[in-house]
Amino acid sequence: MGFIGVKANSCSSSILGCKLFMVMLSVCSDSSMGRRDFLRVGGLGIGGLTLADLLRVKASAAEQGIPVKDKAVVFLFMHGGPPQTETFDPKMDAPDGIRSAVGEIKTKIPGITFGSTLKGLAGLADKMSIVRSFTTGNGNHDIKPIVGNTSLGANLGSIYSRVAGPNRTQSGMPTNVALFPRAVVPEAQERNKSFGKFVSTGSIGSSYAPFVPGGSGNLQQDMVLSIPEPRLNDRRSLLGSVDSLRRRVDDTGKLDGISGFQEQAFDTILGGVAGAFDLSSEDPKTIERYDTAPLVPYSSIRKVWNNHKNYRDHVNSLGKLMLMARRLVERGCGFVTVTTNFVWDFHADKNNATVTEGMHYVGHPFDHAVSAFIEDIHNRGLQDKVLLVCCGEMGRSPKINKNGGRDHWGKLAPLMLSGGGFNHGQVIGESTRDGGEPNSDPVTMNNLLGTVMHSLLDVGEVRLMENIPGKVKSLIADSEPIKNLS
Repeated sequence: MGFIGVKANSCSSSILGCKLFMVMLSVCSDSSMGRRDFLRVGGLGIGGLTLADLLRVKASAAEQGIPVKDKAVVFLFMHGGPPQTETFDPKMDAPDGIRSAVGEIKTKIPGITFGSTLKGLAGLADKMSIVRSFTTGNGNHDIKPIVGNTSLGANLGSIYSRVAGPNRTQSGMPTNVALFPRAVVPEAQERNKSFGKFVSTGSIGSSYAPFVPGGSGNLQQDMVLSIPEPRLNDRRSLLGSVDSLRRRVDDTGKLDGISGFQEQAFDTILGGVAGAFDLSSEDPKTIERYDTAPLVPYSSIRKVWNNHKNYRDHVNSLGKLMLMARRLVERGCGFVTVTTNFVWDFHADKNNATVTEGMHYVGHPFDHAVSAFIEDIHNRGLQDKVLLVCCGEMGRSPKINKNGGRDHWGKLAPLMLSGGGFNHGQVIGESTRDGGEPNSDPVTMNNLLGTVMHSLLDVGEVRLMENIPGKVKSLIADSEPIKNLS
């Protein structure tokens, strides 16, 4: 770590009066680059709600016993609505204009094929479960099932965070993180907020919102100064001195110097949390394995589509976003939302490419990044701990339109899961011959929510928690996981 961005404020009225020293932190690689608004962990100091305070709260909660499993979820949201046939259900025996426009490729599961764009995932099919009867209920562009009516209008990670707490006790790692292209590619466009708010908490409370690195929100705007790390280390002594000078008295009447939780807060900033967001510390070979940027050069993306910059950001960021997600869950984060800008929309109109061209821009990076992630979690022995979920807000129409695109479709959508300790190498459910509707019991968004929550939490124990709102407990406890996923 090179430099730390800091904002310091203080006020005093008397030795025993108010004295506030707040420090906001961001990771910066060196002084010549200036501030990189890449990470803000929280306030460190005396007064206000600081990271040290959060650590105290979290420790107290841990002592009470929170029914959290040693699991994590990475939810890759395929924004725009991925097609059923060009991904995991090619329907090559259907007529032309319905079957996969990109053909098919054999997988490791006998008799099962994927769309030909997904070559890497086809070779890993034994490590995933494909749901061919998943329905999102309507063909609206929004951000269900990650945020919607099924989830009380809150990000799924916020529901989990409401039970597990906003930060991990020992490391200070945020429980719930949302990763957008700017987290890894600062020059990427701001995410499109027209279709929903990924960081929404509904009525659960804003303190449970996902932490968002690399955005342009207030968290990053608090960074106003860069100082070398050794000077931040000096602040540890400074806090103790301020406490001593002020002779602060706690509730027991004892003098309060720098606390163990303040020590832990410093260690958190200078240790695992900051490192988790710093991809420069990763093995270069691993970065290269994940990197999707070389797959589709921007110069090769046709500018006739208004969404050409969305395709660019998707290609340039998706691999690094998945690598950062792995680093986060490996270090204790419980839920990570990953999404690029709006790209899985294949109308073949002025905004969106045809399904064949679009799958080149979108499908190849998806295949590469997700394959790298699955291989990585298996190589690291995390396949029982980390559940990967991949889906969008809807599917695409069974029939290709006159321009070579597929339109909105809410009756059937692709869903893929990997890891999480489940037995994979299977297809769950089936679709009709044209890939338009479930031909078996439908898997709903409630079933997906149930699978996520049962993976992360001891649902029976959640029901007994007294400090959790009833609607949250009911949502978690009453949701039914996907059948045949065990």
